[in-house]
Amino acid sequence: MNGLRDQLDLLPSYLGGHLVLSLSALATGVLISALLTLIALRFKRVQGTLLSIAGVVQTIPSLALLALMVPLLGRIGFLPAWLALSAYSVLPMLRNSITGLTTVDSAVLEAARGVGMTPRQSLIMVQLPLAAPVILAGVRTSTVWVIGIATLATPVGATSLGNYIFSGLQTQRFNVVLLGCVAAASLALIMDGLIRLLEVGAARRSKLIGLAGGFGLALLVVGGLTPGVIKHFTTDTKSQVVIGAKTFTEQHILAELIALKLEAEGIHSRTLSHLGSTIAFDSLIDEGVGVDVYVDYTGTIWSNHMKRDRTLPAEQTRREIREWLDEMYGVTLLGTLGFENAYALAMTREKAEALGIRTIEDLAAHDHDLAIAGDYEFFARPEWSELINAYGLSFRDQRSLDSTLMYQAAKNGEVDVISAFSTDGRIAAFDLVVLEDTKNAFPPYEAVVLIGPGAAKKVHVETALSTLTRTISDDLMREANKRVDIDRNSPREAAEWLLGQIEGSGPDSGAP
Repeated sequence: MNGLRDQLDLLPSYLGGHLVLSLSALATGVLISALLTLIALRFKRVQGTLLSIAGVVQTIPSLALLALMVPLLGRIGFLPAWLALSAYSVLPMLRNSITGLTTVDSAVLEAARGVGMTPRQSLIMVQLPLAAPVILAGVRTSTVWVIGIATLATPVGATSLGNYIFSGLQTQRFNVVLLGCVAAASLALIMDGLIRLLEVGAARRSKLIGLAGGFGLALLVVGGLTPGVIKHFTTDTKSQVVIGAKTFTEQHILAELIALKLEAEGIHSRTLSHLGSTIAFDSLIDEGVGVDVYVDYTGTIWSNHMKRDRTLPAEQTRREIREWLDEMYGVTLLGTLGFENAYALAMTREKAEALGIRTIEDLAAHDHDLAIAGDYEFFARPEWSELINAYGLSFRDQRSLDSTLMYQAAKNGEVDVISAFSTDGRIAAFDLVVLEDTKNAFPPYEAVVLIGPGAAKKVHVETALSTLTRTISDDLMREANKRVDIDRNSPREAAEWLLGQIEGSGPDSGAP
């Protein structure tokens, strides 16, 4: 119950962010649709072309469009999400506007011309009032679409009700997922109902019904945005440290751990979670873009960002990464946290023993008959190519799954092999075995704290976090992950436990 109450405390912030994002996108979509509609009315030959272009945008998967905006704009957060959602909102409003305005009875238009109305007067005084119900029906459709799709803005760093859904899925707390779904659905239904009042008012020429819908919308917007506005003006965002977190449990725990350490030093912080590896790194190196500090892994930096394919000892790898980050971007590699969370191939002990597989080299003799699953990034990473080249792997089936589902899929026999994380508590809980990488295809994956070039200008982040280096063992991190993934603790609770172990004040300190 305490965990759910903590989530409810976040509702004003998430709802406010969702409203700002959705309403901004809808307002932009209305302006774009109005402009394109005027062009379509003036040049009738382009109507089909404009509708086709708007339709093409709808064929792009919404999450892909959101993700594409990040490299195009070089930013994360509100801007890429707003542009993507604005583009998505156009088609229903444009189609209904053109349809409503071009299907007005020609006799009515002829009568308007007969009484001396100019084309502009006819549009404003005759066509728009008659077409208003159809136009507002398009606005209703766009509203429901945009509010729903806005939940997918979380991975690009925009605050929304999707924060509940993504964090709940990752930590297997489905009451949190349900909270996000109910909140988003309720908001969509309320907005749809209020715009419906405007539509009915327009159809019946009833000012009272129209005013009721308008007043309801205004009340919803003011009520939803007020907590966020108050927080904005009462929080010193310039001195606030932004903590980044990727998409898996360990990252959420470590982000909370960093927040706890900063809080202990009187430093305010907030977290941007569910970021992909590239987005997290890019937002760190560009000062002022988003993230000030986050935990990354040396293997990821070495392979993904430095584009190195030669495997070196852990200490040498870390040293070269530290020099490269400082020289290229002014980023500080504070130090290793003390554990390594390496990519590894894992399978159930039962299947591994039945096939006599202990190493990846043994696996290569059976791979044609086996199915492998990896997280969203794994099969696009250089490590996967290196693994194929080193061992000549060729699996019967290859699937991408959410990292929270991979382990359960292996346990249930739905896949034979997964790309596991070596500190994941589910490896032991589900009796999986990690296959030995005899050819060292995977580089070292030490967890390291990275501090962006702009963080030092806000507060002394480096001093506050320096006591975390070399304090977390593989076993401690594995237990912290298990507390979230298996025992259903929140990441905050797991981080508090982990901090207690580090500082020697936990209830079972020294005995994870």
